[in-house]
Amino acid sequence: MREAPPVFLVWATFPDLECARRICRTLVEERLAACVNLIPQLESIYTWNEKLEMTSEVGAWIKSTPGRYPELEARYRALHPYEVPALVAISVESGLPEYLRWVAASCDSIAD
Repeated sequence: MREAPPVFLVWATFPDLECARRICRTLVEERLAACVNLIPQLESIYTWNEKLEMTSEVGAWIKSTPGRYPELEARYRALHPYEVPALVAISVESGLPEYLRWVAASCDSIAD
């Protein structure tokens, strides 16, 4: 059995569901992401410009690969309306090998 390719689980947030759907659909269509799970109705509490903020947002788990991440980040940044959008990539240590291979294939990834 082949070893599973490297995969990133990328966390992102959006101001609303319409924005999240538009950007995430683009990421999948452009094969920068294999799949995105949208999580509506998050409440975010943070400090911005020295002011405490509490806002409703949509969260997303984006499945991609290390090789596609730089393009995903650039595209996300270009499409996102926030000045400093949240985007954090986490390296997947283990997972179902068939699923990880599907993620890599869906992103046209070359094993990194």
